[in-house]
Amino acid sequence: MKPRCIPLALFLLTPSLVAQEDGATRRLTEQARHFEERVVHVTDNVFTAVGFSVSNVSMIVGEDGVVIIDTGMSLDDAQRIAAEFRKHSDKPVKAIVFTHSHGDHTGGTAAFLGDGRPEIWAHANFGSEARPLVEGGVTFQRVRGARQAGFRLPPEERINNGIAPVRYPKRGAAAFASDEETKPTHFLEGERQAIEVAGIELELVSSPGETNDQLFVWYPAGRVLFAGDNFYRSFPNLYAIRGTPSRSVRLWADSLGKLAEHGADALVGGHTDPVLGASEVAQVLGDYRDAVRFVHDKTVEGMNKGLTPDELVEYVQLPERLAGKDYLQPFYGHPEWGVRSVFNGYLGWFDGNPTNLFRLSPKSEAERVVKLAGGTAALLESARAALATQDNQWAAQLADYLLAIDKDDSDAKRIKADALTGLARNMVNATARNYCLTVARELREGTDPNGPPE
Repeated sequence: MKPRCIPLALFLLTPSLVAQEDGATRRLTEQARHFEERVVHVTDNVFTAVGFSVSNVSMIVGEDGVVIIDTGMSLDDAQRIAAEFRKHSDKPVKAIVFTHSHGDHTGGTAAFLGDGRPEIWAHANFGSEARPLVEGGVTFQRVRGARQAGFRLPPEERINNGIAPVRYPKRGAAAFASDEETKPTHFLEGERQAIEVAGIELELVSSPGETNDQLFVWYPAGRVLFAGDNFYRSFPNLYAIRGTPSRSVRLWADSLGKLAEHGADALVGGHTDPVLGASEVAQVLGDYRDAVRFVHDKTVEGMNKGLTPDELVEYVQLPERLAGKDYLQPFYGHPEWGVRSVFNGYLGWFDGNPTNLFRLSPKSEAERVVKLAGGTAALLESARAALATQDNQWAAQLADYLLAIDKDDSDAKRIKADALTGLARNMVNATARNYCLTVARELREGTDPNGPPE
């Protein structure tokens, strides 16, 4: 069944009607209950701040100090969290643990430093995901990242990012700035390491998944797992559409298995509210592990049959027992992206079809399609007809042919923008939704994607 197109004007002028009509919008809005702003008392001496920042920040209270796990996206967010934490303990911060190097988990570190610099723990591979991009001089990922996050969209067009509330970076500032004082001082070098700080015994465990520098924290006294971004209440982002070096889906599943082995009473993910209760934690981690492992194993099975990535996304369908779980809905990641990432990680860009070894350029292919259609005017009319029947994906693809021939074709831009808007309104995946709406805005307004977010 083709997704219904909801015109942009209808969305802007009658949001209540759209909320009734658009199931994806409603589902994504309801997902926000998992990151409403609050401090969760996870167990004795353990508190997690949810919704104050893009990521969760946790505090464990010890004998003569506290340990902070992740620090939020920005200094402003972290200062508010620190103030909330002081309502529960005014002991000094003796250590900070980064579950991984993403800036939304490390950007608020300065708010927790205090007078004496605490130990700052991280994986020995800290920063390994971004390093190839920096060393290779790749910068366009920032544009794609802004599209994925919806930074260029007005507030009325951003619902949330699927696993966290809406935030905008400050104009003119580095998105996740840091200095020497906020860099790690201690590192997890091997598979696991026990540490003791302020009378708090913790175990840091290497857990590659969303990043290769991921670790999780096991607090045995409270039987609490701090999973970092290997878990949150959404299908995991096995591939980020902003563009990232390959994430090993197989290792991610293995890391989830290691988490499940602990028999925890509480699970604190990198985003969304904690999972409480031993039976619930066991169920969630088991399902999460099984879903990631299924995507990997079923994709490999199809690859060994000679299926291409386009064929594999139809071949690999989560079993209903997993697909129906609310914490495996594609609010942030999507199974299809995981399938393509697995294929590319093992076999690279070539899909196995020799026709695709030396494809026609987009313009050359478009010129032939125009000829088949009976000319540019006929193709444009077909694109308009597709849009009128809410066949938005096809309308966008036809518009791409027209834009390959003339990138300034205003009619094609308008059709593609409307098609992307129609697609977005029916997407429950927040990052895809933001990306489509942002590109639609760029097409309508002639926005420079390399310019600063508004």
